Amino acid sequence: QVRLVESGGGLVQAGGSLRLSCAASGRTFSSYAMGWFRQAPGKEREFVAAISWGGSSTFYADSVKGRFTISRDNAKNRMYLQMISLKPEDTAVYYCAATTHYSGSSYQNDYDYWGQGTQVTVSS
Repeated sequence: QVRLVESGGGLVQAGGSLRLSCAASGRTFSSYAMGWFRQAPGKEREFVAAISWGGSSTFYADSVKGRFTISRDNAKNRMYLQMISLKPEDTAVYYCAATTHYSGSSYQNDYDYWGQGTQVTVSS
């Protein structure tokens, strides 16, 4: 099993930047493909980005492509989401997730472990 803890959320003005971090503990981090999801108030949780076990492959939702960058450091057991040019519609709770079976999946059910989430609020 793996325990995931997100950090780095906060309040930022539109056009600003934030860097989210997901710290993993437990089983070897490199055995998990990872993803970021988000849930805005009153909406369903949606896929944001995913990264393969070694980090060589990345995948993005169309809504964040070109603005968000997913990365990981297996030596530090951490995954990151660099967000630039933030928009009010990016406001949501952001979750990191881990899977041992799939790489690059945008489906929540493919992920086995989830963090508790970190709030990102973008003001206009």
